[in-house]
Amino acid sequence: MRIQFREYRDLFIKYLRPRWAKVLLLTGLMLAGIALQVANPQIIRYFLDTALAGGSQQGLVYAALIFLAFAITTQALGVAATYVGEDVGWSATNALRADLALHVLHLDMAYHNDHTPGELIERIDGDVANLAIFFATLVIRIIGSLLLVVGVLIALTFVNWRVSVALSAYAGLALVLQTRFREFATPHWEATREVSGNLFGFLEEHLAGTEDIRSCGAADYVLRDLYQFGRTRLAAERKAASMGIVLVLLWIGLFALGQIVAFGAGYYLFQAGLLTVGTAYLIVYYTEVIFRPLAAISNEVQNLQKAAGSLVRIRALVQTTTQLPDGPRPGRLTATPIPSGALGVEFDSVSFRYGDRGLVLQDISLQVAPGQVLGLLGRTGSGKTTLTRLLVRLYDPTTGSIRVGTLRAGGQVDVRDARLAALRRRIGVVTQDVQLFRASVRDNLTFFDPAIADDRILAVIDELGLGPWYRALPAGLDTELEGGSAGLSAGQAQLLAFTRVFLKDPGLVILDEASSRLDPATEQLIEHAVDRLLVGRTGLIIAHRLDTVHRADHILILEGGQISEYGAYQALRQDPASRFYRLLQTGLDASGVLA
Repeated sequence: MRIQFREYRDLFIKYLRPRWAKVLLLTGLMLAGIALQVANPQIIRYFLDTALAGGSQQGLVYAALIFLAFAITTQALGVAATYVGEDVGWSATNALRADLALHVLHLDMAYHNDHTPGELIERIDGDVANLAIFFATLVIRIIGSLLLVVGVLIALTFVNWRVSVALSAYAGLALVLQTRFREFATPHWEATREVSGNLFGFLEEHLAGTEDIRSCGAADYVLRDLYQFGRTRLAAERKAASMGIVLVLLWIGLFALGQIVAFGAGYYLFQAGLLTVGTAYLIVYYTEVIFRPLAAISNEVQNLQKAAGSLVRIRALVQTTTQLPDGPRPGRLTATPIPSGALGVEFDSVSFRYGDRGLVLQDISLQVAPGQVLGLLGRTGSGKTTLTRLLVRLYDPTTGSIRVGTLRAGGQVDVRDARLAALRRRIGVVTQDVQLFRASVRDNLTFFDPAIADDRILAVIDELGLGPWYRALPAGLDTELEGGSAGLSAGQAQLLAFTRVFLKDPGLVILDEASSRLDPATEQLIEHAVDRLLVGRTGLIIAHRLDTVHRADHILILEGGQISEYGAYQALRQDPASRFYRLLQTGLDASGVLA
């Protein structure tokens, strides 16, 4: 895919405009350095001509000192320009990283299911890193180099217009040829970024499963696949680099041509008596000065090709849109607010499939009144978790509608008409797999919300029985957790998850097998937490263990994505013909309800 100039321009304007002061400083440093590089050869010409003519020794000393001062100042300006340019480049691309990360976080789960976390990290970090080089080098080396070439050609005009025309033609030819070959290797560098993303996706997936891989003796197979990924990446990188060699060969020929023009013109004009030795040297020197910026441009073209390949992938990511529009639906002017208090739930003829696969849920219709609790039972894969994912709009139903709200008239809201943030703020979810972040206890409990007071956090911790654990922490709420669930028991991690929901204060709570892996002592603490959490709230409890749903007002049994049984808890418990009754009699867990 070809990158248009306007895309580079728009990228520059968007991310460099907030840094205009540093860009102006960089421009000043760059122009001052260019001026000194153009002026310094004039001092050399004066020195040579004065020395050959037997001029004043004092004048030669002054010229040498000025040349030395200019040279040192030029180097200092170059260092400062490089520092400022790198600062501008990395700060601009960090802003781009943040925008891409936010964009990815707002994409729907279907996209995340198709792309591994490692691949997305490579998109957001690896591809953007190439653009950091793009921002910095374009300003310092390419634009600066072009300005230096223009300055040298203008200076040569005052020396001899014929030489200036000849070198202008040479510089123009070099730029035209490089421009035509600029995107020669871009598709190949784009391919290397794609292969690199696949490799990082593979690494992320298998590093996360290290325990299972080792216990199953599959390490050799993983290493074989890693070798294949590495071989593919090597082939892609080698091919892209080989394409870039064309530019190097092009530049070698252009450099030879420039040297021929300079020496030929200098010799001819000196023999004709039109130039002094110093001026002839000035022409040769200026030719080398022109060579350096053109060589820099040639060297940076490969970086620009890498950046172009990354920009293609970034553009594709940015153009990817979520399949879950953030309410309201078309035809409605504003999003509908979610009512306060306990939220009732209604599924109206809901069916759902993942992609092109068969239906996971079929014609689900049910109602849960505000403040009531629904127990969800069924085999693994029957659609229990999918039903709750639809409720928090990780996916939208294929057909049908889902509403939340109160019993009063007009109190129900189709979840597609509400803002996603507002909907998810009113629904709390606790699963058996608790994700903790590498951050403080406070940030882990509040999800980085500074508005939640410490006193409230501590009150909830004590209420849920986490007081002894908290008092053992070395720095209280400021104690850093390692991420994952490292350093915590399963029960402690679950109680932290309950604390999060308490602080969120939702109107609807979903417990997805939240106590399936706990010992009896810890489960008593969890049961107490569940009782406290469900006070004044609606609850949906997915469970395998029957004693977990004893507090439910209604029971729903799913089989193959369809409702197999649905009714009041007490009525089903006392009905010998119900599946729930037979399950209670056999004492099996809920996973065996359909056996």
